[in-house]
This record gives sequence, C-alpha cells and structure tokens, in this order.
Amino acid sequence: MPATQLAKQHVFKYLDFEREAWSTLRQSVPLTLAEDDLERIRGINEKLSLPEVCDIYLPLSRLLNLYVKARQDRREVLANFLGSRKHVPYIIGVSGSVAGGKSTTSRILQALLQRWPEHPKVDIVTTDGFLFPNKVLEEKGLMQRKGFPESYDQKALVDFVSSLKSGEPVVTAPMYSHLSYDIVQDRQIKVEQPDIVILEGLNVLQSARDYPNQSRQVFVSDYLDFSIFVDAQPNLLETWYIERFLKLRSSAFTHPNNYFHHYAQIEETKAVDIARQIWSSINYVNLIENILPTRGRADLILEKGANHEVSRVRLRK
Repeated sequence: MPATQLAKQHVFKYLDFEREAWSTLRQSVPLTLAEDDLERIRGINEKLSLPEVCDIYLPLSRLLNLYVKARQDRREVLANFLGSRKHVPYIIGVSGSVAGGKSTTSRILQALLQRWPEHPKVDIVTTDGFLFPNKVLEEKGLMQRKGFPESYDQKALVDFVSSLKSGEPVVTAPMYSHLSYDIVQDRQIKVEQPDIVILEGLNVLQSARDYPNQSRQVFVSDYLDFSIFVDAQPNLLETWYIERFLKLRSSAFTHPNNYFHHYAQIEETKAVDIARQIWSSINYVNLIENILPTRGRADLILEKGANHEVSRVRLRK
C-alpha cells in the first residue's frame, strides 16, 4: 500500500500529538538520566538530547508504566484465582526502517523503564539473532536480501517469544555479531524472567496479512503487548543511512576482522556512491515492500524530522 494511503489511514486510527502537546503528558515524572547516560545510549549517528528525553520519552515511559502495571495487576488476579503464578514479561515491539533509530529508541526506553519500581528488570532482544546464518543465506541465494522477511528463521523467532509468554524461567536466543555480520556459533543470549522485554527489529509487526497464503501461521506480532514504529520520510532515512555508513567506514569498518573492512579502504566519494546504491537497491526496497506496510499496526508512531528529533507522536485510539 502506498505510503500516502497509509498516512491517510493514520488520521482515523490515531490520536495525533504535536511535540509540545505530547510533552505535557509527562506530568511529574522525574528525569532520572544524565548526559553521561545519554552518551552511552546514543546511536552512532544520532543526537539524542535531554530535552528530547523530557518531551518525548518521559511521557512514553509514563504511559508504558501504566500499561505494564495494569497487566501485572490483571495477572495477579488470575494467579490468585488459579492458585499458581508464572512470571510472564510484558513485550514491547520496536520497528521501523534501517537507520531510523530503533536501537536508540529501545535503549532509552530500557533506561527509563527499569527505573520504575514496578518493573526493574528490562531486557532488549534484537531480531538480528534470528537471521539465518550467512552460509544458509548464500545457499538460498538470499545474501542480497538480508533483512527481508525470508532471511529470518521465523519459526525460531516465534518459538522464542512464545516461550517468553509461556513463563519459562530461561529462554535463549541466538547471538549476532555486527563485526562478522553473522550468527555467532555456539553462543546464545539468555533471557531470565525480565519484567519487560523490548523486542527490536524490522519485522516484528508483520502478521498473517503479509502472508495471505499462510493465514493460519502464528507471528511475532501476535505476542506483542505494545508496539512502537519509529518513522521518518524516506529521503531523511537515506541521508541518515549514508551518514552512518561514512561514520562506520572510519570506525568499526577499520577493524581487520570486520565483514565490511574493505569499505574502509576506499575514498569518501566512492563510499557515498556505494552507500546510496545499497540503500536504493536493498534497504529502500525492503522499507517500501515490507516495513512501511506494517506501520499502521503499531500502537504508537514516533514521527521524526531533521536531526532525528521526534516532531509528532501518534497513539492508537
């Protein structure tokens, strides 16, 4: 569905807040982060500021705290009725484009939410770990479509979130290395009964509507308690992607074992051309075909403008 049609749908599905109006919903929630905390949270190409945290993320943390507490109270009622208890985490999905700021949004929410007394343990899990290993992608001819829905082990991802929602004491996820650009063999991430899990990835909002021939299949989105879509215009996303690529070229890519080390050796003008080509042939295609169509399913949309600043918030009615 064209992005223009999706935008029209938002008018009917969402409460629309300009930044200033949204910021008033913070009420008396205190700022518990300092500049040093933000330095650790910021993405490689983002300029997250304390005013941004106060205006956007503190109101959001207040809303999420209310949702989580309500779910915890409901589970307490059910546990009393059944005479048994299981620790089941509240799962927040964070989706959006490559270079849009999903990771920074996830980290800032983790930092704020774990400061509320009702849910001190907040884990982040990215869906990168559920990509097929490069060897499998090469066998399937999917290396140039890494990040597209078919490049993920969807069954393993669904089994993971299903185990979380079943209250299993320890749930494991594969580990992904951005250095080797591949799954780390024989190493896993352990998730041990957190109060909240923030599940970050391109594909977390996909549902059966994306697969009309597999309508009975279960999807990750079926297990989400709340979902956030980090949104921006494609031209901004392209600019941010290229800027990030150039910064990685002079930092992470310089590591001799980095999968993209060869890009660190080329001149900047050629690097810009390569980044633009990767964006247009892979990431933009994935955005239009698979990511943007899921935006209208999010419970909340953070709409970014220049400098990665959130200018508008849309909350599902």
